[in-house]
Amino acid sequence: MLRVENLTKKFKKVTAVDNVSFEVNPGEIIGLLGENGAGKTTTLRMLATMLKPTSGNAMIDGYNIIDNPNKIRERIGILFGGDVALYDRLTGRENMIYFAKLNGMSDLEADQAVNKITSELEMSDYIDRPVGKYSRGMKQKVSLARSIIHQPDVMLFDEPSTGLDVLSSKLIHDFILKCKKDNKAIVFSSHNMYETEKLCDRIIIIHKGKIVASGTIEQLKKDYQKDSLEDLFIECIGGMQDE
Repeated sequence: MLRVENLTKKFKKVTAVDNVSFEVNPGEIIGLLGENGAGKTTTLRMLATMLKPTSGNAMIDGYNIIDNPNKIRERIGILFGGDVALYDRLTGRENMIYFAKLNGMSDLEADQAVNKITSELEMSDYIDRPVGKYSRGMKQKVSLARSIIHQPDVMLFDEPSTGLDVLSSKLIHDFILKCKKDNKAIVFSSHNMYETEKLCDRIIIIHKGKIVASGTIEQLKKDYQKDSLEDLFIECIGGMQDE
């Protein structure tokens, strides 16, 4: 389980994330929905221990992101849109083994995990070729694999389909749904209404660093008397534009 408590991040005079709190249960996908600059990525970077909060905290399996960053990193998988985070000179297999060992897996555990996920994602034809010779879709598959190779409890996806074609986007969506089926707690950020509605059990709408609405999409549509997620989103942030 992931629990976020009053998380805040300030950059000089700018408050990028303002007192954000939420929980994510195993087997649940929570969507962070907001405009560019709303605070989604900053929130995820704090959860990933890449940024230190100004105040507040978050807990994963009893460990908090401030005092136990190494324990947190063992328990999370991260996929940021547009960033495949692979070494071109290494093969796909070598990349995955490298990331597996970074997460404390033994040689045997790493080999077994790589073989399993290579089969699941149908990468056998190219997994032993240098990543620098891969297509974008191939790289994306390996990047997906390395993000979950150590079987983390929590997955963080930051606009993972940005810049991808339809087939590559579907691969991402199917992978996220597989993570849910495998009982991962998932936080998914996006400004894409279609994929948010397709994937998320609940959404959190963020505007200027603050949560302005949260709940299931259907309940929020009912509460705000809107027929579409797009109209709901505009309603939630529209009244706050001039503040």
